[in-house]
Amino acid sequence: MKTLKLLTGFALIATLFTSCVTEVVVDDFNNGPTPGISVNQLLNSYELWYVDINETIGTGETPFLQIAFTISFRNGTLYANNNLVGIGSQGNGFGIPIGYYDAYNMILDTDHDIDGYDSFDVYQVDYNTIELYNPFNDTSYFLNGYQRSNFDYDYVFYDNLQYFLQEYEAWEKTYTSEFGALNEFDNENWLQFLAGGNDSTFRSSQDPAGTNPNNIYWDFTGDYAVQDISGNFYLKNLILDYDYFDNEYFELSVINDQRVELLHPDSGTIYEFTGRGYIEYLKEGTTVNKSKSSGDKKRKQRTPKVENKRENTREKV
Repeated sequence: MKTLKLLTGFALIATLFTSCVTEVVVDDFNNGPTPGISVNQLLNSYELWYVDINETIGTGETPFLQIAFTISFRNGTLYANNNLVGIGSQGNGFGIPIGYYDAYNMILDTDHDIDGYDSFDVYQVDYNTIELYNPFNDTSYFLNGYQRSNFDYDYVFYDNLQYFLQEYEAWEKTYTSEFGALNEFDNENWLQFLAGGNDSTFRSSQDPAGTNPNNIYWDFTGDYAVQDISGNFYLKNLILDYDYFDNEYFELSVINDQRVELLHPDSGTIYEFTGRGYIEYLKEGTTVNKSKSSGDKKRKQRTPKVENKRENTREKV
């Protein structure tokens, strides 16, 4: 995560997420790139393509696009920012290489290191938006183009903070303030945030600090939620639903890419948790370990899924 740009972060929010508040009219899509440029030139006109997951049309999923925050097309190699840990610095902002691509005649072919072959029809929506239509699952993804210099990595990080919590196998309590009233949460030494499902399941453990995450006995499983706090984009509410003694509420702030601070307002106690067992999603040449707690991580579409009205424009065989 880059150093916070407090003075500029909010100014870029509106431009970064314009498509989130703009209605997409399928019938108005252009069927080709700006006259005079090829599909390859179109894909290379921006360094980063932000995957606007909430604008997706169709009931299917293309796995590598469902995971990625950004993708980039660089001389035949496909790059993606799949993780929030290190976003903005990993791979000089491009992320990691995830496969290869070829673009021709308004078609994009991809060969993903894990998911294999996919093919898309490419449509230019406007000057910095493209549609990738996958005829195999009848689903369209919409990508917004940015240069690295004007892309707000911090906004993406904080707008998707629940996924950041899932990028470590476990979170170890490494600090408890001397001030604050005694409370039940003082006994919890480990937290884990599970991917998959509704992205709302957490586990906690009272095992001693220093325990190998693979050997932790998880005492409790419940639901959690990360919510915005009005007036402070960089501060979140974390709610842990403990059935046997009600909910625990915290103000969550990020110290760095591996450490978070939890302020417990009811007791006034401050805790720090450090991530253990970083999970890099879809690293080149490897597979996701499905035995890991966060092996099923993917971005969830917040808007209702609707059927796609885009007809396949390729020649019927």
